Amino acid sequence: MASTEGVSSSPAQQESKLEFNEPLKLSRTRTIPANNAADSSHHSKELSEKGKGKKDVKEKTLDITEHLFPIEEIAARHGVSIDAQRAANSKGLDSSAAARRLEENGPNILSPPKQISPFMKFFHCLTSLFNLLLILAGVLNYILLAVDPKNNKVNTYLGAILIAVAFLNAAIEFYQAQKSAAVLQSFLNLMPQKCYVVRDGKSIQIPAADLVLGDVVFARMGDKIPADIMIYACTDMKVDNSSLTGETDPQDRNPINEHKNPLEARNLAFNGSLVVNGEGYGLVIRTGDNTVLGQIAGLTAGEDSGKSPLTREIDDFVKIIASIAITTAIVFFLIGYFAVYSKKQGSSGISNTLNFAIGVFVAWVPEGLPATVTMLLTIAAKRMASQNVLVKDLTGVETLGAITLLATDKTGTLTRNQMTVTNIWSSTNMYSAFRSAANSGQPFDASSPGIPEVLSIAALCSRAKFDRVDVPIAERQILGDATESGLTRFAAANIANFDDLGDLYRKVFEVPFNSENKWAMTIHRKDHADGSFTLLMKGAPERILRLCSTILINNEAIPLTKEHAQAYDDMYTLMASKGHRVLAFAQLLLPRAQYPDDHVFDKEKKNYPTTDLCFVGLVSLEDPPKHGVREAIGRCRSAGIRVMMVTGDHPLTAEAIGRKINLVLSDTKEMVAKERGCSVEEVGEDEYNAIVIHGEQIDSLTPHDWDVIFSKPEIIFARTSPKHKLEIVKHAQSLGHIVGVTGDGVNDSPALKKADLGIAMNISGSDVSKEAAAMILLDDNFASTVRGIEEGRLIFTNLKKSIQYTITHSMPEVIPNLLYVIASIPLPINAMLILVIDLGFELLISLTFAWDQPESDTGLMRLPPRKPVTAASIERKRRLASRALPSVFDEESGDEIQPSFWNRFHHEFKAMFTNVYWREKFESTEEEILVDAGLLSWAYLEVGIIQTVGALVTFFVVLYKEGGWTPSDAVALQKLDGFSPTSPQANLDVLAKAQSSFYLSIMIMQLFNLFACKCRYRLPFGRYMFSNIRSFIGIVFGCALAFFVVYCPGLPVVFGTSNDTAFVYLLIPFGFGVFILFYATMRTLLLRRLRPTQLNEEIIGLNMVPTMKTMFSRTFSRTKSIQPTTPN
Repeated sequence: MASTEGVSSSPAQQESKLEFNEPLKLSRTRTIPANNAADSSHHSKELSEKGKGKKDVKEKTLDITEHLFPIEEIAARHGVSIDAQRAANSKGLDSSAAARRLEENGPNILSPPKQISPFMKFFHCLTSLFNLLLILAGVLNYILLAVDPKNNKVNTYLGAILIAVAFLNAAIEFYQAQKSAAVLQSFLNLMPQKCYVVRDGKSIQIPAADLVLGDVVFARMGDKIPADIMIYACTDMKVDNSSLTGETDPQDRNPINEHKNPLEARNLAFNGSLVVNGEGYGLVIRTGDNTVLGQIAGLTAGEDSGKSPLTREIDDFVKIIASIAITTAIVFFLIGYFAVYSKKQGSSGISNTLNFAIGVFVAWVPEGLPATVTMLLTIAAKRMASQNVLVKDLTGVETLGAITLLATDKTGTLTRNQMTVTNIWSSTNMYSAFRSAANSGQPFDASSPGIPEVLSIAALCSRAKFDRVDVPIAERQILGDATESGLTRFAAANIANFDDLGDLYRKVFEVPFNSENKWAMTIHRKDHADGSFTLLMKGAPERILRLCSTILINNEAIPLTKEHAQAYDDMYTLMASKGHRVLAFAQLLLPRAQYPDDHVFDKEKKNYPTTDLCFVGLVSLEDPPKHGVREAIGRCRSAGIRVMMVTGDHPLTAEAIGRKINLVLSDTKEMVAKERGCSVEEVGEDEYNAIVIHGEQIDSLTPHDWDVIFSKPEIIFARTSPKHKLEIVKHAQSLGHIVGVTGDGVNDSPALKKADLGIAMNISGSDVSKEAAAMILLDDNFASTVRGIEEGRLIFTNLKKSIQYTITHSMPEVIPNLLYVIASIPLPINAMLILVIDLGFELLISLTFAWDQPESDTGLMRLPPRKPVTAASIERKRRLASRALPSVFDEESGDEIQPSFWNRFHHEFKAMFTNVYWREKFESTEEEILVDAGLLSWAYLEVGIIQTVGALVTFFVVLYKEGGWTPSDAVALQKLDGFSPTSPQANLDVLAKAQSSFYLSIMIMQLFNLFACKCRYRLPFGRYMFSNIRSFIGIVFGCALAFFVVYCPGLPVVFGTSNDTAFVYLLIPFGFGVFILFYATMRTLLLRRLRPTQLNEEIIGLNMVPTMKTMFSRTFSRTKSIQPTTPN
């Protein structure tokens, strides 16, 4: 039952449901006229070949033309026999022809995305920069072993451990990716399983995958269209194209078509759309990848979201560390060889120098960091999965927290995609069907005057039906168009004996809704005081009112006056202004004298009344926001994230929904002009903050127009196509936005793939959108996105703390190695102990950061995004883009050709020798990156130096107490090779005790550093320090492992430690640890004064009152049974 929407009565809103100003650039095939089955076969083969080659030629236009030709010509083209007048008598294809076409063209399925083999996935994980660094270090150790096997036996273990760690890191990442892929695969079902076709003159049910071009398909209410078909016979057929276009309005299908655009043609039904009313026969004209659904899915193949912000930042950090490590190793190798070991002959000098250089290299590289990052993201992903958010890519966890702009679809994402009764006006009283302060009117009561009649008409004057009656109403599926479904659910929730109404009041006559009358009518055998028949009608309000002469007031029909008509106008305007769809209800108690009990109603004779009806009331419906959406968007905006609606629906409908869910609070340009009484052109750009853009405008927007649009905090794009959505995402990214896109339809999939983070719906989402997205909301709850954003921000904060903690110990590892060569001190720590630090207690303790709580309950969501988009950031991004390598496009295909590695390297290397490059490198920005100057300063210049001093003090105290050597004595002894393998055992024992103390000193000071790193905004004291019990579990196991390495018998042979190391020396690092906490406290207090934390400004007008559930979520305590009445 199509109905009139309050806002859609204007001519501007009677446009086609899907707007394309220019042909959608999809990979389509051209239509070849043919006159016989052989030509059809040739045409089918060409379609198949074109479909396979669509990735080679991306820019082809939509050229379906079959809808412009008579069905007889199309049938002849495909060599099929049909009967357009009596569709049920159509012969269809013969089985042999169908089998031949299936073999030639392949099954009617969507090609799954190109899969990467598990081996290549693992190889990709293994070849990350960090893992390559570890493998390089391992290979260098084996090279050293080959140079001097006798003195470098320990390198056998060292090299193996480094390489094993690289493989372990890759394995963890690979496992998580495979696990997510397996979960996703369980959700996918790319095609409907069965469909009805006519072959050999018989109607049979076959798998949808076996459909071929020319097949005659029969589809009825509740069926999903299995391919693109051309309708040649139907009865009251309507289809739901929301998954393709994003619009909730059912579309009428009719063999007669007046539209040239195939996407607006009334005689075409597309693959994936749902039949919500009636039934029809159609001829298959496109299958599989050649359908519109397949072509939209194909758009995702050419899009790539690129690396996530976290991946890029980690790569940048790795490049910095690698550059420092390699440069330091090379420089000090040369210094060591020519200045220190130049007098040694043969392989000994090279071996010692290589050993030293590799030690420096290993000391710089935080070997446990990749595992730490991967495990922290894995733990966060698991935590999000428990909140119904599936992460396909681990870095997507953090990306969600970094987004600056969230572009969301309306239908099915923000709204329920389920029309719902909101207000009822009857007996001149307004009733609210929502328990919400936003809805005016009295609370709904099923016994109020006029309400039983409204419920009766909603229940009986309808073609919508429940799929079953043996389960509660809330658990049933409903078959019918969106409007009738909403009315039926509302009636069923408020009529206790709803399932019996059809038997109590048998339908004897019906006039279905049509676009000419704009009303639907049924006549039922429902007794009343003056007869046995009751006429019920619903439809467009203005049409229904014209047919009425009386109005129902307090259960009595009285003459309809001008006052009543004015009240009707006021209520209709009020409902329509909210963006609701409005219907009018009327009835007529047919008198027995005129319509006796044996009267037979007949359409041909028109022996039924259509005038002098009794006006019962108005009912408004809307596709309401999902529960929790308003608060979720409010929290996003409070967090500095711009939320933007991108929908295929009408602008007025989109804006009306936007104003209910905190998406639009300000006036648009048109509203400002109306308030000021001036023209729209006279309103300045700084006078309004909300903007609504129609899809027709998008293709003609200039770069300046895009800048103006994205400068507004409240944006709605309406009547958009898939191409438009993709273009919107690209323009936002060009300004520096980290874009998240939420959607559930096929039309959302290209934008989902291109976005920095695509978020699909699981229950209502199409399979194509799930494939394209990087994250899936398993419960379809948009509010889960906000929880994900908070989780993403928290994991970024915890990652930063973990990295800050982890790399701090690099300085106590690097500086002693440098002093070993430069100042000739005894080596305080060897390469094996460095590995034990990185992969031992440090790894165990750093993982506990994954469970750290936010430092305040609301602080994370009041901070601005870590990469805010401002005028300065946009200008900087454009400056950088102007100096990037220019894009090169293939002349034939038009595809962008990526510059080669050497071209990029040459370009970047050349840029390093310019002033502009270094000026921009150190340019102050508002961005917060994972590893920034503050973190590096803490790790390498501040606490890293404190730890180095503390560990060296401990080292030299042990040498003095155990061996009697002052630092100068130790240096002199080292120059005389007093600590070489051939030196006295007593010397080696003292050195082992000193090295063991140095190793344990790092661990102890790192325990204090752990609590210092936990606090970015607060002091490292108080209850917060004890909020993460896993930190203490990590400390216990980390300390146990560290002491095990030192004190376990037999291990000193491997690690060069001593079982006789005295505990008393560990009091020194304890003292330095306390100093670290004191330093962290003073530093935090100073930063609070110099650089106070900036929180987002409060947004005036946000409505954070929870969205309420509708009336029919209540129990049946207030429902009313409608029983047959006994005539007086």
